Amino acid sequence: MNGHDNGDGRGDGDGQGGGHGSELGGGVGSGHGSELGGGVGSGHGSELGGGVGTGHGSGPHGLRGRPRGDEFELDLREWMARGAEGLRPAAAPYPEIVRRGRAEQRRRRLSVAGAALFVLALVPATALALGADDGGAGASTEQVSVAGGGPGPTTTPPSPQPPPGPAAPATPGQLADGITLQEAGAWLEMCLDEDRRHAVGSQFPRPDRGRAADYRILLSQRSTGNDNSPGDGQTVVAVRDAPSQSRIICTIKDGRVSGLNGSNGGSGQPENAAVAPDVNAGKLHVQRLRSEGAWTLPYRWGGVGTVAPDVARLTVSYGGATVEAAIDRGWYAATGILERPVTTAPRVQAYDARGKLIYDSNLDDGYDKPLP
Repeated sequence: MNGHDNGDGRGDGDGQGGGHGSELGGGVGSGHGSELGGGVGSGHGSELGGGVGTGHGSGPHGLRGRPRGDEFELDLREWMARGAEGLRPAAAPYPEIVRRGRAEQRRRRLSVAGAALFVLALVPATALALGADDGGAGASTEQVSVAGGGPGPTTTPPSPQPPPGPAAPATPGQLADGITLQEAGAWLEMCLDEDRRHAVGSQFPRPDRGRAADYRILLSQRSTGNDNSPGDGQTVVAVRDAPSQSRIICTIKDGRVSGLNGSNGGSGQPENAAVAPDVNAGKLHVQRLRSEGAWTLPYRWGGVGTVAPDVARLTVSYGGATVEAAIDRGWYAATGILERPVTTAPRVQAYDARGKLIYDSNLDDGYDKPLP
């Protein structure tokens, strides 16, 4: 570069002679400029922009001849505008961004699901009971929950179902004194168990009477004790139709079997008449023997027996009162309350569908009429 480093003469001195401009600003003409200032004359622009004109200048204030601030600012703005135009980014590829975002979202979801399945496969959800010692007094336990956030659900094992019981009678009145079918069935099961227990080792073999589910409750009512069997209880009468006819009369007192009578065989039909009162029905209508003294009144009595198919209606009279009996699939059952002392057995009368009397126990020679 020609010219002095700091200009000729004073720091603010004029430049003289022909010279070139400085590195940042050059001028053509007489005089030479300082390192930051350009000389007089027509100059050409520096790397950042040159000024034109005659003048002198020194130091950082630029040219002191013709003011160049406005032109420099304009040149700078134009240069910045061109640079900004070149640096302007292209339009954002919106569809591509959306596609990549959705793909990333699916990838993350699959990663989370895979991690959860991996954890469940490796760590079963169980609770471990950790004892502080081997069951000593005051030993504490701690439940450790795994992969569940809390103790796992406990499942209650199903309670064992009771064995099926006997079938219900034909009418509600055959369950007297508020006795339920479930109660009568439980008593029948007790009686059958007792019968099997006595059959073991017996010198006289007898057929198995079966299960309670094989029977139908024919009658159940309260019972009154006597000298031979003190204490009150309950009586249940049950019948079985197959494979052969079977009948049980059983008395329960204090939760134990106190009396049991059973019969097996037969077709279920009376042999010589339309009605066959049960020969052991005295257990249901005789409170005590005459030799044992007066009866305790009022007294719940009952009567059972078999009937022929043509019997449509049956009545039982006892102690001056008559009750309608229930016809229950080849059997009859009757029950009532005795209010006064009696000496004769209940009178049984049966009628066909036209109302004709077809049976009367008073005319039946095989029927025991006087009470013992």
